[in-house]
Amino acid sequence: MNESLKILLVEDNPDDEQLTMRALRKLTPKVNADVARDGQEAWDYLSDPSRPLPNLVLLDLKLPKISGLELLERLRKVERTKYLLVVVLTSSDEPSDVRASYRQYANSYIRKPVAYEEFGDVVRQLGLYWLDTNILPPS
Repeated sequence: MNESLKILLVEDNPDDEQLTMRALRKLTPKVNADVARDGQEAWDYLSDPSRPLPNLVLLDLKLPKISGLELLERLRKVERTKYLLVVVLTSSDEPSDVRASYRQYANSYIRKPVAYEEFGDVVRQLGLYWLDTNILPPS
C-alpha cells in the first residue's frame, strides 16, 4: 500500500467515527485520516486550495449543516474536486438515497453494518480496494 495515502472521513456519529478510525488503523498505520464532523466542515476542508486533497473521502449522508448528498453535488460541480474518489458510507439502505448518491457520481455506496465485527471488516475491505487494488488518479 502506498505510504502517502490520505482519507477524509465525514462522519457526525462519534461511535461510527471511532469504529472507522480503528478499522483503518488496523488496515495500515500508513493511512493518514482526518475527520470532518459535518458537511460544512468537509466542504471547507475540500475546497481549500492550500490543502492537498485526500485520496479518498468516506461520506456519511445524514450530516448537520450540509447533507452528504448536497456536499457530493457541490464537489462534482467544482473542477478541483470533480474527480475526487467519494465512497458513501451510511446507515441508510433507502433506494432513493442509493439512487441520489449515484446520480451525484458517488464512486461507491456502502451500507454501514450494525455489528461491530462486520463494520470493521467492511471498512478494511473498502480500504484495501480503494487504496491498494484500485489505481488512484494522478495527483
